[in-house]
Amino acid sequence: MIIRKSAEEIERMARAGAVVADVLALIGERTHPGVTTEELDALADEFIRAQGGEPTFKGYRGYPASICASPNDMVVHGIPGPYGLQDGDILSVDVGVTLEGFVADSAYTFQVGQISAEAERLLEACQAALAAGIAQCRSGNRLSDISHAIQTVTEENGFSVVRSLVGHGVG
Repeated sequence: MIIRKSAEEIERMARAGAVVADVLALIGERTHPGVTTEELDALADEFIRAQGGEPTFKGYRGYPASICASPNDMVVHGIPGPYGLQDGDILSVDVGVTLEGFVADSAYTFQVGQISAEAERLLEACQAALAAGIAQCRSGNRLSDISHAIQTVTEENGFSVVRSLVGHGVG
């Protein structure tokens, strides 16, 4: 059941979302060859806490880190560790922040140095699918309209969605 949020609750959700966006921007600035995913995790953890938030993932069902860091062909929910990023890698980073009783969560895939044409094509397809999904976010539409738009664009570009990992609620 979806419950309407008050204006004040929406503002608190927006503040949590702003911290997530800032964490992803910071990680983007620090993502380069030689940096380890555990260094990025420590950076995110420190930043989130400095903003008064808590890393949502850390401790959830035993998850040991503040971010999920999935290099290259790792699909999702990679645990940060000693892996040093290399030129040509792509790195998907998922960040969740709990702030003022609300959760915000977002992921972004970063390129490390010069990436292959195939990796570039994947990132472009992801951006197009995201834009198609956002275009369906309007009054009267259902979540399935958003999902359908994303899946259609993804498949038109020769890729597929991982059906068991296609979304969840936050708030």
